[in-house]
Amino acid sequence: MTTLFISDLHLDDRRPQITELFLHFLATEARQADALYILGDLFEFWSGDDISNPLNDSVQDGLKALTASGVKCFLVKGNRDFLVSKRFAKRTGMTILGDYTAINLDGQNVLIAHGDTFCTLDEKYQAFRTAVNIPWRQKLFTALPIFVREAIADKIRGKSKAGNQQKSMNIMDVTESEVISKMLEFKCDTLIHGHTHKPYIHDVALSANKQGKRIVLGDWFDQGSVLVWNEGKYDLQQRAFLAK
Repeated sequence: MTTLFISDLHLDDRRPQITELFLHFLATEARQADALYILGDLFEFWSGDDISNPLNDSVQDGLKALTASGVKCFLVKGNRDFLVSKRFAKRTGMTILGDYTAINLDGQNVLIAHGDTFCTLDEKYQAFRTAVNIPWRQKLFTALPIFVREAIADKIRGKSKAGNQQKSMNIMDVTESEVISKMLEFKCDTLIHGHTHKPYIHDVALSANKQGKRIVLGDWFDQGSVLVWNEGKYDLQQRAFLAK
C-alpha cells in the first residue's frame, strides 16, 4: 500500500509551472497510489468555494479525476486555504480533515497536521489564526463580492510577506514542546507536517526511553516535495519541474 503526502504548493497564477507539475503529478504518480494527503496551503490563497477561474477549475478537475479513479484523497487546511469548505470537497471528492488527525499506516500510528499550530512562539500569527477561523467572520468574508475578497487576500499576502521578513527563523519554526505534547496526546510516534518549508526528518525525544520521528514536507516553489510511504517504510523525495 502506497500513501503519498504533499504540502505547501501555494498554487497561484503567477507560478504556472507549479500548477503544471501538480496536475502532471495527479495524472501520473498519484494514480498509482492508494491515498494522497495534502497537508495544507494547496493554494496561495483560497477566497471561497464559489470562485471559478482557470486555476481553481483545473485543480479541482484534476483532483476529481484522481478520486474518481479510486484514489482516496484528503486535505488538511493550511493558513492559506482555511476557507476551503464543503463545496470544494463535494466537487473534488476529497475528505477535509481537522487540524490534527491520527491515521494508521501499515500498523503505525501517525499524526498529520499542516504545522502552523506548532509555531507557538509566533504570537502575532497565532492571534491572527484564531481570528480568521471564527465561523461568523468566515461567513461574512465569503459573502463579500469576489473582487473585494481578492483585494483583501492580496493585502493579507503582502502584509504576511513583509511581516515574515522581520521575524527570526526561530520564531517561525515549530516549538518542540508543542510537537511532543500533540504526539503524546494522539499516541503517535511519527508526525508528518508542512508549513515551515524546511524538508527534513527529525528525531523527537518523546520520553526518556522513547524516540519518535517528525517528518517535515518541503514546499513546491523550486521542486515538488513528496513523502512516499510504502509497507512501513518512508522516503522524503523531490520532484523536478517538467522540462519546457
